Amino acid sequence: MYTEKVMDHFANPRNVGEIEKASGVGEVGNASCGDIMRISIQVEDNIIKDIKFKTFGCGAAIATSSICTELVKGKSIDEALALTNQAVADALGGLPPAKMHCSNLAAEALHEAIADYKAKQEG
Repeated sequence: MYTEKVMDHFANPRNVGEIEKASGVGEVGNASCGDIMRISIQVEDNIIKDIKFKTFGCGAAIATSSICTELVKGKSIDEALALTNQAVADALGGLPPAKMHCSNLAAEALHEAIADYKAKQEG
């Protein structure tokens, strides 16, 4: 059902936690399954220097959050905004169709964190 990479990120999630005084924070949830994801980012010179996540959800939600943080850490804001739901799922070697909504949450939480960062920049 799950790929080896999904199981690795579920069992050994990367970048778990929360950044104090984060540059941006995004939180999204899916009412139908109860998954909630919160991503915090630290941005310096338009680069995501650090990123952490907390999630309340299933194994796929944990795996997608973990891989999402790895995919954008060290990337520019524009590169991070280009991350798609499908790219998150592809990076894990795919997800079962019933779990694709989890990858949607990971990218959405990231995009919300970037929107929060941009809003803070505009003052």
